[in-house]
Amino acid sequence: MLDGSPRLTYAFWRETLIDAAIYRQWVANLGGHDAIAKIAHLICKFLARLEVVSLARDNRFQLPFTQKHVADACGISIVHVNRTLQELRRRGLITWEEGEVAVLNREELESIAEFLTIFI
Repeated sequence: MLDGSPRLTYAFWRETLIDAAIYRQWVANLGGHDAIAKIAHLICKFLARLEVVSLARDNRFQLPFTQKHVADACGISIVHVNRTLQELRRRGLITWEEGEVAVLNREELESIAEFLTIFI
């Protein structure tokens, strides 16, 4: 039991609330957005989380995912992932080459994704 440690109890409770908020956002993202918003959200989430641990710099990060991984994470087909990534590139929002993602227009990508940084 955590009796006698209100700060630790608070820290665990706060972490639980953050996890719940992230989970709600993920469920809403999967069910209520089109493919471009889903993939944009995934990229924004990786960028934000990797920045926190200093693994992203200058809006760039390593992501050794295949299009199949992205399709599985977003609940869409591999063909749709390919078309959507092409569209994000065409709009000048990202590049994704040899496992490195570069977000070229973060503000626009976050807008498309309806992304809020709630855990930082």
